[in-house]
Amino acid sequence: MKNLILVNFKDYKEASFNNGLRLAKICDFVAKKCKKEIWIAVEAPDIYNISKNVKLKVLAQHIDPVEAKRNTGYIEARDVKLNGAYGTLLNHSEHKLKFKDLKNAVRMARKARLKVVICAARPNEVNKVKKLKPDYIAVEPPELIAGNIAVSQAKPQVITNSVKLTKIKVLCGAGIKNENDVKKSIELGARGILVSSGIVLSKNPRRVLTKMANVI
Repeated sequence: MKNLILVNFKDYKEASFNNGLRLAKICDFVAKKCKKEIWIAVEAPDIYNISKNVKLKVLAQHIDPVEAKRNTGYIEARDVKLNGAYGTLLNHSEHKLKFKDLKNAVRMARKARLKVVICAARPNEVNKVKKLKPDYIAVEPPELIAGNIAVSQAKPQVITNSVKLTKIKVLCGAGIKNENDVKKSIELGARGILVSSGIVLSKNPRRVLTKMANVI
């Protein structure tokens, strides 16, 4: 399987509603041009519109650990699937879950036939969440997220140690801004990257993403 670029749109205004669709189309263009695997994680209200307008795999940024019965205000696995989601991020440092809730969220995702990417801050958390058998584990030290120094440069041992702990494919996240950060991540054993501000807030997302895709 190809190495993966997963672009997290977060709730940046540059990646919401019409801006989100515009960015999704850029990601779609780069994926086709470079023949690389690119997924995008978008806000729940944008899943349907974006999934209908691009061929990329679209992920929810989160689902709640609840059954679809009689609830109010939850993001449910069944609903994101019906709206076009291919999978979901879980346990991002900006939306952490207790392990019990994470376990239930994974169960709900699998029931809805969603792919699962679980975020982990450290190798010890990787060792814990691997028991839930996600499709990917994205390693992101929270202190480096949205910063200017990538984890592959600042704390390479976090990636190498995480890779050693599991056979599950590891994504490198936090602070990734350019193709050199991507290249280093792959050299350390990662099977791809989780990137957000490096693409979303770039003045030229297409150029930056293309450079990353060419070395992934």
